[in-house]
Amino acid sequence: MPYTYTIIDSETSATINLQHFLAECGDFDCTAIAENSTEGLSAILKHKPDIVFINLNENAGSYFQMSIELHQYTNNLPIFIGISKTKNHAYQAIKNNFFDYWLLPYNEFEVRKTIMRLKKSAPQEVPAPTLCLKSYRDFQYINTDDILYLKADNNATEFVMKDGTINHAFKTLKTFQSQMPKNFIRIHQSYIVNSKYISRISYGKANCTLKYKKEQLPFSKSYRQNIDTLKKVLTKNVISSLN
Repeated sequence: MPYTYTIIDSETSATINLQHFLAECGDFDCTAIAENSTEGLSAILKHKPDIVFINLNENAGSYFQMSIELHQYTNNLPIFIGISKTKNHAYQAIKNNFFDYWLLPYNEFEVRKTIMRLKKSAPQEVPAPTLCLKSYRDFQYINTDDILYLKADNNATEFVMKDGTINHAFKTLKTFQSQMPKNFIRIHQSYIVNSKYISRISYGKANCTLKYKKEQLPFSKSYRQNIDTLKKVLTKNVISSLN
């Protein structure tokens, strides 16, 4: 699994050494280098790195405050690793849920142990389920992540795909409703939509806009509760909301 990272450190030589260590380990891509907590906070919110390395030799208090402040802006917090010439800030780092604490100069063995722990704790990606559409002796296999929405067509169902193609199944929309993954939501008598691809919900116009082709699908009053639930789920990943 590749990782992106940001370094917050005013010491150029230490920054170069760390980049050298990580380059040898592979799977690490530097997104930004900051010199203080203000620049660091800005870089984290802009680039959303997986890991943040912080040199705590100076102004450690401001860095710990920065890590706390991040909770106000995002639910997807990076992994923090503290770096220092002494163990003076180790206890505070633990209290602030830092993943690890390195002493300078860098010890290659300690760096590699941390990286092994990171990789071991990383969640394994679960592949999207595959749907099989059967028609007599014909079997068609579809990755559900490639489906934008399902549309009722009399007693048949159309599967509208991201690439614009349409696959047909000679079963009703209701038949597929219980078979699809949880991210597929029934919003209308004629539509089941893949919520991953919804970019806008308009209660005034009673429709949802999709990320692909800006296509709009209507939702009906009978499925309003599903739309409300969907809005709550999508809002959880929002960094901020501006009126």
